[in-house]
Amino acid sequence: MDLIPKPEQVVAAAGNVAHTLLYGGLADLRPMPRTLIDDGELREVYHYRPAKDVPETGDPILLVTPLAAPALCFDLRRGCSLVEHLVAGGRPTYLLEYGQVSFRNRSLGVEHWVDEVLPEAVRAVHEHSGGRGVHLVGWSLGGIFTLLVAADRQDLPIASITVVGSPVDVTKVPLVAPVRPLLNLTQGRGAITRAYRALGGIPQPLVNWAFTAASAQKVVTKPLAVLTHLDDTDYLAQLEAVDRFRANMFAYPGRTFGQLYHRFVKGNALARGTMEVGDRTIDLAAISVPTLVFAGNTDGIAPLPAVRAVVPLLTGAPQVRFEVVPGGHLGMLTGRAARGTTWTVIDEWVDEWSGAVPAAPAPTKRAARKAPAKKAPAPKKAAAKKAAAKKAAAPTRTAAPKAPAEKAPARKRAARKASADTIGSNPSRRYGSAGSRALGQR
Repeated sequence: MDLIPKPEQVVAAAGNVAHTLLYGGLADLRPMPRTLIDDGELREVYHYRPAKDVPETGDPILLVTPLAAPALCFDLRRGCSLVEHLVAGGRPTYLLEYGQVSFRNRSLGVEHWVDEVLPEAVRAVHEHSGGRGVHLVGWSLGGIFTLLVAADRQDLPIASITVVGSPVDVTKVPLVAPVRPLLNLTQGRGAITRAYRALGGIPQPLVNWAFTAASAQKVVTKPLAVLTHLDDTDYLAQLEAVDRFRANMFAYPGRTFGQLYHRFVKGNALARGTMEVGDRTIDLAAISVPTLVFAGNTDGIAPLPAVRAVVPLLTGAPQVRFEVVPGGHLGMLTGRAARGTTWTVIDEWVDEWSGAVPAAPAPTKRAARKAPAKKAPAPKKAAAKKAAAKKAAAPTRTAAPKAPAEKAPARKRAARKASADTIGSNPSRRYGSAGSRALGQR
């Protein structure tokens, strides 16, 4: 509102206040309809029902939630929901969430999500979608899980991965960096370690408090923001939806939190590109699928330098794209500005890499990468019969089935060349990334 409100602003503000008092709010919080297609221990895989008169086409997208956060992050409210956007576009859309974490889950570690939860969800989506490659979109810790699984399980039918606001170098997170030296003084015998072991994890109230503390400035200035936007229905509806999201946080399993705390926060292991999971070390350089990385320009939980640190580690990916978008940790994913930035880039990315994965997962990592090159375009007898009529086509058929080792580099070079003109340089996009242009020219 203006300092001296205009008549139409006063009318709009009065209408918003009356609607809030009479109906309890302005936001349309109805969830998008969905169907459970697979479940297991702390694993629920849902398929969102197609929109009316919009048939599903193309590769499926699997949305990967982080631990402790509700799936509302992807379906915040009608009119500002990534799920609604994808479904309206006719994309087969799926969701992985974990449900309530209880004390009996305290012994589950990171390997439960990397070895079982996410791989099983990818298989379920692959089968349910008719054997198509799966595009993973992970937010925050969900993005970290996505990176680890893509590096560890190259036999899975993953078409591409997208990580949104996932900090890799914790030393570049202002909220954590000042206290890291103090954490290392205790050598694993500090109050934090004793507390999460006794509680069996981090309870929901503490998780909610931590997320709220990360955006303390917005919480303090919220009353003034409401007063100055009383005439803006969309703004007020967004605040309501974010408040509901914060009130629905989940607990962290004890062993998982311990591993993340000691290896990720104290040890900053992932900044070096590797992390111990179970009985092995996973190297991010083993990721062999196209990777899109988002950072929010005002994100305090995963600031730009902490997220960008993953880019030089992805040496095995055929293409790496880095984009800076407006918003904080949640806003960059499902804020009002995300509708014309983050979501648009995801649409472009999925379109670019659709159909790049074989119809069925191969039994080994090596076979999975060679499978597309072994498919012959036509039987040899049919090609011989048509040789006289189509002399020009004959050399093409003969040269098509090249050795996989020779074809793979050519495919990578082609992908990079095709993207060099578009990455970070779209003239119609306000938040282009100069770093993306450099990546496209590697």
